[in-house]
Amino acid sequence: MISELINTNQLQKADPVFGQLSFDNHEQVVFCNDKDTGLKAIIGIHNTVLGPALGGTRMWQYANEWEALNDVLRLSRGMTFKSAITGLNLGGGKAVIIGDAKTQKTPELMKRFGEFVHSLSGKYITAEDVGMETSDMDLVREVTPYVTGISEDKGGAGNPSPITAYGVFMGMKAAAKYKFGTDVLEDKTVIVQGIGHVGESLVEHLTNDGAKVIIDDINQERLEAISKKYGAVIYSGDNIYAENVDIYAPCALGATINDATINTLKAKVIAGAANNQLADELKHGRLLQEKGIVYAPDFLINAGGIINVYAELENYGKAEIMRKTENIYNTTLEILSNAETNDVTTHQAALNIAQSRIEERKKENQL
Repeated sequence: MISELINTNQLQKADPVFGQLSFDNHEQVVFCNDKDTGLKAIIGIHNTVLGPALGGTRMWQYANEWEALNDVLRLSRGMTFKSAITGLNLGGGKAVIIGDAKTQKTPELMKRFGEFVHSLSGKYITAEDVGMETSDMDLVREVTPYVTGISEDKGGAGNPSPITAYGVFMGMKAAAKYKFGTDVLEDKTVIVQGIGHVGESLVEHLTNDGAKVIIDDINQERLEAISKKYGAVIYSGDNIYAENVDIYAPCALGATINDATINTLKAKVIAGAANNQLADELKHGRLLQEKGIVYAPDFLINAGGIINVYAELENYGKAEIMRKTENIYNTTLEILSNAETNDVTTHQAALNIAQSRIEERKKENQL
């Protein structure tokens, strides 16, 4: 009788969590609400076989709670595989705060969020993501030790964005080596979509390497600032995906490789910082393979950030951070070669390695 009261578009919401398409046997999903600060957040813990679930907190003005839940489920799952393939003893988690970071984020809200993180007793460790700054993590640290990416003057590893960008740059160079026979990006045309903290750092690396950089973002003021600073060209067309470029670097939100964009895509390589770039991992991964487009798996090449914050837990310095991040180049080449040898998508090749490590640890833990 209940189903008769639900229209077709809402029927799937009868199972709003376990029935989510993005639900992948997540261990725990925590809904956080605080009337006084206006906090509405969701913490997703996907897997803790390798260690505590570490992942950043994103603050975004989602259209609805359903969208926010879908995002945290996808992002936390991606963190599991990111840590696994990078060889870190961490699980996968993520948090989203529903709201406008520019107008609704307050110190009180961040501290209240930190208290919710603390209530999980270390099963989830938070960090910086979209809509967050290092100073926000410093506020969270006032109420819980389960946070990374705090200021260097407070004993942390600092802003992870430059390291994330460096890892993406390493992965991009490896993908270029695989596709073009050289990892020198001089005179290669690269479109960077999204020029936040990571995107800007990537533009700097590309500019220094002699690439022809085109930038695209919803923030016109920032576009003009970055263009002036690095000499990058601001994109002025109406279909960024149809541009005849060498490399497409998605560095904003995910799912830009989808049914609406993939058929017009002309880039020869995809390598960017955004999470969950493939709207449908199986379908769109296979279509990229068929089109001969080299896709550097996002959860592999954007792992520099988590390598950076992991240093706070393992107490290693900048030299080791850079060494581990530079190794993304070698791992990317291995994944691309493995995919071709086994006739699987590059995403699946990377996923297989990550899942294998988790399964091996699970067996060890059962002994």
